[in-house]
Amino acid sequence: MAVGLKYGLREVSLNIPESSVRLAHTDPLQSVDPENFKTDLLSRIHKIRKSFSSVGIVVSDKTRLCEYPVYLPLLTEVLEENGLNPENITFYIAYGTHASQTDEECITSYGETYNNYRFIHHNSREKSGLNYLGTTSRSTKITINKAVLKHDLVITFGAVLHHYFAGYGGGRKLLFPGLAGYESILHNHQLFLDFKNRQLQEDCQSGNLDSNPLAMDLEEISAALPDRLEVLAILNSRREVCELHLGANYNQFRRVCDRYDQFFNIKEDKKYDMVVASAGGYPKDINFIQAHKSIHNAASYVKDGGVLILLAECIDGIGNPTFMKLFKLGGWNQIFEQNEVKYENNAATALSMMHKTNRIRIHFVTSLDEQTCILMGAFKTSFEETKQLMEKEAGDIAWIENASLLYH
Repeated sequence: MAVGLKYGLREVSLNIPESSVRLAHTDPLQSVDPENFKTDLLSRIHKIRKSFSSVGIVVSDKTRLCEYPVYLPLLTEVLEENGLNPENITFYIAYGTHASQTDEECITSYGETYNNYRFIHHNSREKSGLNYLGTTSRSTKITINKAVLKHDLVITFGAVLHHYFAGYGGGRKLLFPGLAGYESILHNHQLFLDFKNRQLQEDCQSGNLDSNPLAMDLEEISAALPDRLEVLAILNSRREVCELHLGANYNQFRRVCDRYDQFFNIKEDKKYDMVVASAGGYPKDINFIQAHKSIHNAASYVKDGGVLILLAECIDGIGNPTFMKLFKLGGWNQIFEQNEVKYENNAATALSMMHKTNRIRIHFVTSLDEQTCILMGAFKTSFEETKQLMEKEAGDIAWIENASLLYH
């Protein structure tokens, strides 16, 4: 049977065996009423601040878009109708350790709002632009963009998504790591690694907040961050905003995470000999660092020794110019040794990928070159070769339309 799978900005057709099992999430229904959203927004704002003369709004970068051209004008309209001048509204792009966007990319991401308001491109490496707010019990120094702390009111606006080692993204992550200092971000991320036993922390999993040391660190950080209003979106597989929830504390964030699970956390215990999956298209497959999240999800449905075929274009390449150096260190123990001395950005992603390629065979339909795929322990595979692999597979096959969303 022919199925359409996203690859970058286009859809490709693959002939999947009729006997294959489709692993699918449930898409939420579109239930956002713009006028109700504006009314609820104003009510929540006044519960946090009776009056305000300056507002900082934190948004995600191009890797985690949230229909900003549609919803940011509603947000600014509410603020201006209540007496705030446009020059007193500042947007902050929560890059974390990601590369800065071009003006053209920002206009695509945020619409005319980008031209009409001041936007600050956060630079995590600019130490002079950070304030120190304390240190967590796990020794993470809480550093945050100092400019955002000067506003009377802070609003974060982004999608709640699962995250393969932080449990969930969105909410508190827009401020930290989104507007945090580089070294602070790396220290939090390295909590994914168990240096003593040279393994990945087992509790750093999608959907887990309670026993996850990295997520618990983020919860502690959240309590130290400024009071804020969080606009928490739940998207469907077409990246459309279906629900908007308003929160002001960690418990409210957790409730939205529980709601998200109702759609995207499927309880599928069976594992398959072969899984064919799309990362979900752009921006989920914009680069390897983002596509790895889909590899992680899809791999969880593959038997030991089985095969994963993942479609991910990676039009922006790897996503971290130094990432591939980690695979040249000599192996698992060497990566741990070097990163115990000084943790490098995305080292946990490299180890997570290595863990999967030691367990299963990964075939990558991608624009990345063959040598890059080989160095990561994967096989660069064409669409025609994908067809041949499926035809030769004698075991059970499953397919996933959007592996960036599906997890268990």
